[in-house]
Amino acid sequence: MAKPLILVVNDDGITSQGIRTLIEVMQELGEVFVVAPDSPQSGMGHAITIGDTLRLDATDIYPGVQAFQCSGTPADCVKIAKHYVLKGRQPDLVVSGINHGSNSSISVLYSGTMSAAIEAAIEGIPAIGFSFCDYSPVAEMGHLREYVKQIASNVLEKGMPEGIALNVNFPVPNGIPIKGIKICRQALSKWSEFFEERKDPHGRRYFWMSGQFENEDKGEDTDEYALAHNYISIVPCYYDMTAHHFMSKFNNNFFGS
Repeated sequence: MAKPLILVVNDDGITSQGIRTLIEVMQELGEVFVVAPDSPQSGMGHAITIGDTLRLDATDIYPGVQAFQCSGTPADCVKIAKHYVLKGRQPDLVVSGINHGSNSSISVLYSGTMSAAIEAAIEGIPAIGFSFCDYSPVAEMGHLREYVKQIASNVLEKGMPEGIALNVNFPVPNGIPIKGIKICRQALSKWSEFFEERKDPHGRRYFWMSGQFENEDKGEDTDEYALAHNYISIVPCYYDMTAHHFMSKFNNNFFGS
C-alpha cells in the first residue's frame, strides 16, 4: 500500500527548528515533500507574489527528503508545490509549521503558517497549521511530537470536510504536562497597536509598530481559554468569510422595500 503523500510548509523559513520537528514526525506517517520559504515570512498572511519573480531551489538540508526553498510567501509555497513540484500528484495532507509563536484568536488572519494551510484547503486538500506559543527560535518541541503525530494521523485516517483547515496551538510550557486537546472556537480578541516614531542614523524618520494583545472574550469554549488552562486548542477554520448570520438582516435593513 502506498504511503500517504504529505507536503510540509511553514512561514519561519526552511531552516527553522519547528519545520525540522514537523518533517521528522511526518516521516513516520508518509512520503514527505518540503516546500518552504528561503527566509522568514511571519505575518505575511495570505499574500502571494504577483508581478515579481519566484525562485525555487532544491536543497539537501533534510537527508532522505525532497525539499525545496522558495523565495515567495507561505501561500506561494503551497501553490508552486501543487502545480509544479508535485507534477500532478495530489497531497493527502498539507501540514504547516511548527510555528514559533501563537496563532490563536485574531492572529490567524495575519499568520503565514495558517494561510499556507488555508491555501491547501482552498485546493481541496486536508490541512493543519501547527503553532507553539513559545517564540524562541530554539524552543524545545520534543514533548509536542506525540500530539502532532496523533492529530495528523487522525486526519489522514478519518479525513476532513473539504475546505477546512485545522488551527492547532500548543500552550506555553510551564513545567506542567499538557492536559489534553480541546476543539474550540476562535476567541473574539485583538491586538491594540501603537506606532513609535524614531530616527535612523541619518536623522530620517521611521516608525516601529508595537502593541499588546487584549482578550476580552470571557467564554470558556475559546482557543485562548484552552491555552491559558494548559490544553492544546484546535479551531476548524474555513476560507469563506461571509457573515452568513447577518445576510438576511443586512438585506432587510439596507435594501428592503
